[in-house]
Order: sequence, then structure tokens, then C-alpha cells
Amino acid sequence: MSGKYLLDTNIVIALFQGEQPILDKIIQFKSVFTPSIVVGELYVRAFKSSKIKENVTRINEFALKNEILSCDQHTAKIYGEIKSGLKSIGKPIPENDIWIAATAMQYNLTLITRDSHFNDVSGLSFEMIEEA
Repeated sequence: MSGKYLLDTNIVIALFQGEQPILDKIIQFKSVFTPSIVVGELYVRAFKSSKIKENVTRINEFALKNEILSCDQHTAKIYGEIKSGLKSIGKPIPENDIWIAATAMQYNLTLITRDSHFNDVSGLSFEMIEEA
């Protein structure tokens, strides 16, 4: 398997937890990216944890070793299109997931996730990976 992929928060967490099926799959990818929104979600979890320093260090190291994609005006436009489309069909999804989907669409990446609600985002290429 090859190609360009964007990691959702739940996939990065699975990587942090050392889930071998996730590690085995991602190592096959040609290019892997992470949206800045995911890094933000990881920091939220870290600051709510009992091991703040250890978790923040892990996120910092992850961010240094991986390509992080930021949001810009183009991302914002795609976000608006996605949110409007979801609202028109009565299928809301979490705000941050709309930003993550917009980033994947902006850069023509396949989103790797465990969240089935991305199925409601028209035009999004995504792949579901079940929990181990």
C-alpha cells in the first residue's frame, strides 16, 4: 500500500499506545501527515492527564518528527463547504473533525481514522481502521 495519508487523532493515540496493526499499516504508506488540529487535540488530552509532562514531551517529539499541516484560508473555505453540506443533510459531526476533513481534502490526502461519521463528508477520501 502506498500513497499520501492524513492521521486522525485516534490513530495517533493508537500509535502512542504501540498498537502493532496500526504501526504495521502506517509503515507501508508513502507519505504521512498530521493536521495541526490533531496536535491540538493531543495537547488537550495531555493537559487533562495525570502525566502532563511525559505526554507533552511525547507530543513535542511526535511533532518534530512528523510533517504537521496547518490551516489557512483555503482550509477555511473547504471547512465552510463541508459544514454547510453536513448541516443541509442533518448530519453534524464534531467541529474539529470538520477541520481535519478539510485539511485532508485541501491536500488531496486519504484520512486514516476510526470514526465512521467521516462517511457523511462528501468528497472525502478516508480509510477506517478498526480497533485492535
